[in-house]
Amino acid sequence: MMPYVILFIKNDAMKSIWKGAISFGLVNIPVKLYSAVQSSSLDLDMLDSKDLANIKFKRVNANTGKEVPYENIVKGYMYQDEYVVLEPEDFESADAKKTHTIEITNFVSENEIDPIYYESPYYIEPDKGGEKAYAIFRDALAKSGKVGVGSFVMRNRETLAILKPYEDVLMLERIRFEQEIRDKNELNVPEATKSKPKEMDMAIKLIDQLTEKFDVSAYKDTYTEKLLDIIKQKSKGIKPKKPKMQLVHRKSSDLMSLLKASLEEKRKKVS
Repeated sequence: MMPYVILFIKNDAMKSIWKGAISFGLVNIPVKLYSAVQSSSLDLDMLDSKDLANIKFKRVNANTGKEVPYENIVKGYMYQDEYVVLEPEDFESADAKKTHTIEITNFVSENEIDPIYYESPYYIEPDKGGEKAYAIFRDALAKSGKVGVGSFVMRNRETLAILKPYEDVLMLERIRFEQEIRDKNELNVPEATKSKPKEMDMAIKLIDQLTEKFDVSAYKDTYTEKLLDIIKQKSKGIKPKKPKMQLVHRKSSDLMSLLKASLEEKRKKVS
């Protein structure tokens, strides 16, 4: 029997996910927020291997085992061994201002922000009546070289954010709070290197050889493309060949020879 494949590649139109205003000083700029990224992976369905029927997930009552209609589902928090049910208006009541306003509290140099805090980028579009103030704010940020830092509530969660110009668009970068970063001291990592000077020199030479100007367009999601090729082959009844691959973990004593070999390989490619 020919394999049956269900495959969807999403290409949704850009839709705003938050609407409110940017606020700094006495200035308020009505804006809309859009996700600046989209997944490049394939949207695969879960199927029953017996008849390839689509697997459905149901919201089930833990006590009765019966399915619960979406309109009957509420959100609750366990407090002192009892659930407290939260209504939609409760989330706004917690901080009405932050649910509708990105409040800029201060401005900083972006290089002062550690990359570990960055989470998700969003495009900001001016809403009706905010075009002029939007353009002035965007251009002023570009000339100052600074980014605005503030917070707001999106999807019932307060988030820290920076605002900065990105070409002709204002961009919001959602960043993590300090308490969201795990303590790296829990990891078992080696102390300061005790390598031989020659090994260090060789490693730096290899880094220098492989150093070039960063161009993001040179990097592509090739895995998704190859996976789609396999799907096409299987849809035609062709069984893909299994690649032979072996991961080899070298001992540290081989480091010098590996560094030398790597440098030679790079030289050959250049010549």
